Amino acid sequence: MKNRELIVFRLGHRLPRDERITTHVCLVARAFGASSIYYSGQKDHSLEKSVRGVVDNWGGKFSIEHEKSPLKLLRGLKKDGFSIVHLTVYGMPIEEKRGILARLEKAVLIVGGEKVPPEIYELANYNIAVGSQPHSEVAALAIALDRIMEGKELEREFDSNFKGKIHLEPSEKEKKIKRKEG
Repeated sequence: MKNRELIVFRLGHRLPRDERITTHVCLVARAFGASSIYYSGQKDHSLEKSVRGVVDNWGGKFSIEHEKSPLKLLRGLKKDGFSIVHLTVYGMPIEEKRGILARLEKAVLIVGGEKVPPEIYELANYNIAVGSQPHSEVAALAIALDRIMEGKELEREFDSNFKGKIHLEPSEKEKKIKRKEG
């Protein structure tokens, strides 16, 4: 599997409105291969604690940080060789950009919350639409990460790389959870 550096940026987190959806963005980012997430808007200690708890229990290398200056951070990452991928319903269809996405080695995937400033569209290397209808940023992120990872994030080998305290065993009829002692 390619060694990629994938970062997710959640724009405009609002309390209490976005607590659950931003948590889901974080969960998808971690489970589908991103190494970290930044979020802007209101700082949310509870969100950060929750995400760190998931990482502690389920494993993997994943971090979360609040960012006060999204454009400054994004410009810096772009200067450092990251492709900026803005997931927006107004972008180019994802299937038309599938080949480009699969070749990305270093990328920041941006998902919005509140109204996205025009500077994000201009800064982005790619404005990508998962569909042409209103939909969730969680769905857009999952589909985009799946295209970038070419489905590898769904394989058992990928799943075993997390090495957490909690591990699920596949089962057709019951919940099988293994917990590491210690």
